[in-house]
This record gives sequence, structure tokens and C-alpha cells, in this order.
Amino acid sequence: MKEKSILLLLFTIAFFAQNSSAQELYTPRNIKEAYAKGTRSKIGKPGDNYWQNRGKYTMEISVDPTSKMVHGTESIVYENNSKDTLKTLVIRFVNNLHKPTAPRGGEVSPDFLSAGLTITSFKIDGEVYNENAKNWGTVGNVKLKKGLAPNSKATLDIDWNYPLSKESGREGQIDETTFYVAYSYPRVSVYDDYNGWDRLPHTDGQEFYNDFNDYSFSIKAPKNYVVYATGDLLNPEEVLQPKFSSRLKESYTSDAVIHIANEQEMKEGKVTLQNDWNTWKFEANAISDVCFGLSNHYLWDAASVIVDNKTKRRVSTQAAYDVKGTDFINSVKNTNYALGWFSNNWPGVPYPFSKMTAFQGFADMEYPMMVNDSQTGDPVFAQLVQDHEIAHTYFPFYMGINETRYAFMDEGWATTLEYLIGISEHGKAAADKFYKQFRVNRYINDKSTEEDQPIISMSSQLSGSGYGNNSYGKASLSYLALKDLLGDELFKKVLHAYMEDWHGKHPIPWDYFNSVNTNSGKDLNWFFNNWFFTNNYIDLAIANVNTTKQSVEIKNEGGFAIPFDVVISYTDGTKETIHETPAIWEANQKMTTINLKGSKKIKAITIDGGLFMDATPSDNSWASK
Repeated sequence: MKEKSILLLLFTIAFFAQNSSAQELYTPRNIKEAYAKGTRSKIGKPGDNYWQNRGKYTMEISVDPTSKMVHGTESIVYENNSKDTLKTLVIRFVNNLHKPTAPRGGEVSPDFLSAGLTITSFKIDGEVYNENAKNWGTVGNVKLKKGLAPNSKATLDIDWNYPLSKESGREGQIDETTFYVAYSYPRVSVYDDYNGWDRLPHTDGQEFYNDFNDYSFSIKAPKNYVVYATGDLLNPEEVLQPKFSSRLKESYTSDAVIHIANEQEMKEGKVTLQNDWNTWKFEANAISDVCFGLSNHYLWDAASVIVDNKTKRRVSTQAAYDVKGTDFINSVKNTNYALGWFSNNWPGVPYPFSKMTAFQGFADMEYPMMVNDSQTGDPVFAQLVQDHEIAHTYFPFYMGINETRYAFMDEGWATTLEYLIGISEHGKAAADKFYKQFRVNRYINDKSTEEDQPIISMSSQLSGSGYGNNSYGKASLSYLALKDLLGDELFKKVLHAYMEDWHGKHPIPWDYFNSVNTNSGKDLNWFFNNWFFTNNYIDLAIANVNTTKQSVEIKNEGGFAIPFDVVISYTDGTKETIHETPAIWEANQKMTTINLKGSKKIKAITIDGGLFMDATPSDNSWASK
């Protein structure tokens, strides 16, 4: 007993000694409160008291190609799973961004503007509410006549309409008879455990934050219009001619691309049933949003791919595109490769949904089970863009990321996955070249203060290149630096644990930090503080070379804890490369000394950060005199 007591005492002393020197990350007051309430935990898992609200949406939507109007009737059964009585419901309608009075992050043309949402009927639990959406921005507040108690439900019945904008961005008119209809219905905004109601307006630059809901919806469109949507098509026989319904069904088990409908078949009106209007029915559950596109002349390709080798589960892969859309000829083939690669390599989680459709538009944008990409005329670049948008399946759609506040939690990961699959598709040299040119070069060569704002900065407070680089390149570099620090095996273990704990939920940055610490078995707060909470940038310099002691001192002028190679050239013509992971900066983030442990005479030394491009590369080399 005495020996055990001594061992326990020694362990306790060691534990507190270790943790007393550990670096604490800045944690906002509302996140500390979430820990205190038990909705989140400091080990990076949802807390014992974690909750989130959800809705069941039943919608009937119609699109009139002549008037360019969208009409809808919807019923929302909204569950309040919080501990609070809700006295207000916050309704979000993103497409009010088109109203002339809406706040926006940039200039728009007259063709972008529209009247926005009109509500013709609004009821809650059968009681009429006189809501005038003309006064709403992208967010509207509805004061409840009776509070919605914890663990109770309310039923909202809403009739609405709005015009499709002539200028298409993430949604709107693609051409006179092709439309991409996204963010098309009023929805209950997120009420969460750390911020309450999400009332941040959509200003076009920042993206979205949605609850996981169940959707049953129908799209009414004129004959000869094919509808492509999130979710499973429930009634192909009721909207397609038998031959085309059969082709679609065949594609669900086909590895080869099947041309469901070609140009001539679409022109001749042979594809859909010839009712004046057809009603296309879809269903998608436990998903953050739904959208759809429709056209009377787009070509239609489809196939499928196995995404889970254990269960042999297949996913339908489809593409809808104009006859001039040369980028999309191989779209289904590329989708099959991407879904298979993402499912089995990085992140190595089977694609979680039943379908993926690429639709030719103008957005280069992701949606649950769909991407809306533009025609570029460059098939390699088109594949890269499609890969990036498909990668968003995991972040934010599988993980429920708050993109509006923390865009780096999804764009950074999509950029990382885009790079990793690019190595597989085009080779490391090509992937490195693109990543450096497109994701790092402009950032590191812009010395403005905006570029060096901490990554943790709220995305809604950033603009321009500061927003873009924080969200995409800098965040991705942090994830690649962590991958280098941990090694692929441990990094994948950590990533999978984080995704397993938080898929279908709403993780925030501190959940990610804590999850990595817990599942790596390491205290990496020094690393997260270095990358996310500072004004650091990338800039190493050779400070001194001691040829007698065979050592090189490297100064970290910029501050970021990056990996790098030390390339040593010897006078006998040979070279040696020493790789240093970010761990070299843990003890001292400003200066490090590397002992080369060689006996040859040194001619020159270069430090090479690879993807981590240096702000002043001129001081990355040394040569003997």
C-alpha cells in the first residue's frame, strides 16, 4: 500500500507539473459557458448535455420558366431540444440577398437585384401570423404568441414565392430555360448551445450554417424539363418516359457512364412524360439543406461507384450540362474517381450520401449531394474545382460546420483534400505547383496587415483577400503542418476520431483543438496557438552556419511553426536532405539549431519549405566563401 501511495503521489505531481506548464488557448466566454453547462467538453467530444434542434420539412415547390417565379408551400415541424423556452423564431431566407436594401459585401449589377421573398400565408400551430417578409433582410424575427417550451414541437405552415434573379451566382437563371434553385425556401435558423439564435445576415461573401433536417419535397416543372436535386428521386416512372426511367435505373448499378438523355432526345421531347406539368418527388434525411436544378435542353449522364468496400454500398453519380459544356463530358467519370478516392484515402470515410450530381452553372459552389460548376475550357482545372466542391461533402455537410463564423473549418479542409487528391490524379509536382500558385503565392507576397490576421478571427468580420486566405490557404497549411507533425497514421486516427464524434453535429474550433489533443495523446496547444491565434506568417532565415561544429541556426522571422527541409551541398558534389517537422519549434518558436552530424566539408545550405512558401526566400540560402 505504501509503495502504491508513493507511485500515485509521484504520478499526481508529474501530471500537475506537466499541465501547469501547458499553454492555454484563448477561449471565448460563451464557449466556457458551454463547458460549464456540459453541452461541450474539454476533451473535444460533445458534452453529456449536448443538444441541437432539428426540423422536418415537407415542401411543394413549382418553377415557372416563363415568369421565372418560384412558388412554394411548406410545412415545418420544428423541434426545440434546448433547455430554453423560445419566445421568438428566427426565419432565414438567403435569397433576400437580391433585395436592393440587403447588406452585401460587394457591388452587384441591376440583373442581380430582385424583389425578394413574398409570404402569402404564415401559420404556427394553425394560428395565423401577419408576417410581412417585405421588411425582412436575409433574416426575419417572428415573435411567438406562445413560447415554445423545451422538448416540444411547433408546426409552421408557410406559403411563399420569389423571383429567380437574372444574374446567376450561387443560384438563379443559367439561361432562358435552365435554372439553379438553391436557398429557395424559408427555414428556421440555427439555435445552438453557444450562441443561441444565429442572426448573422448573409452578405454573399461568407457562407452558411444550417441544422440537420429531414426533407420530403416535390418540384413541379413543365414537360420536357428534367429536374436534378438533392436526395433520392422517388417517382422516376411518373416523370420519365419508360426508356429513360430504365436507363436511370440501370445507371444505379453501372460502373460505366450511361448517357441517360442526349441532345437530340431532349430536343424531340422524348425524355419526360408529356403532361403539361410533371411533379418530381425527392427525399433526403439528416441533411443540412436541399436544392435543385432544371433544364429542358441539358444533356444527362449517370453512373455509380462503390464507396464502402465492406458493405459494397453504391452511390449514384450524375451530370447535367449544356452541349457546349466540354468540361462536363468526363464529369461523371471524375466524380466516380473522387468519391472512391475520398472514401478510401483522405479523409478515408465512405461518402455518406446516396447521390452526387454535377450541374453546369456559374457558381463553382458546393451543396448537399450537388455541385454547381462553371465551364472553364480547361479540363484539368475543371476536375480540380469539382474535386474541391465534392470534398465539401465532409466539411461542412457531414460535420455541420458554422461556415459563417468559422469558414476555415470547411474551406481549409476542402483545400487540403483538393491538394491530396490532386497528387493522386496529376502527380506531386503538378499538385504542388498548383497549390503554391493558387493557394499560397498571393497571400505570402502581400505584406498588408489584412493578410496576417489570426485564422481564428470570425469569418464574418473579414473581407477580401484576408477572408479568402484565412479560410482557404492559411487554414489548409495548418492542417498539412499538423499532418507532417503527427505523421500520416496518427493524423488519420485523429481526423477520424474528430469526424466520428462530430458528424451530424455542430463542432466549433475549440472542439477540433481539444479533439486532436485527446486523440493524439499530445498537448498541441502550443501548435494551435501558433497557427490560429497569432499574426504569424511564413518566413525562415539562415542566421548562422558553423562549419566546424556542423550546425546551422535558423531564425523563424514570421513565426509559423512550419515543416521544412535543410538541403546540404558538400564540396565533393553530394547532397543530403534533412526534414524537420513543426515539432522543432515547440520549445522555441523563434530560433532553432540543427546539428548536421556530418564530416564532409559543406559548400552550401538551403532551407526549403515546399508548399510553405517563404516571404523572403533570399535569406534561405548560405554558401561558403
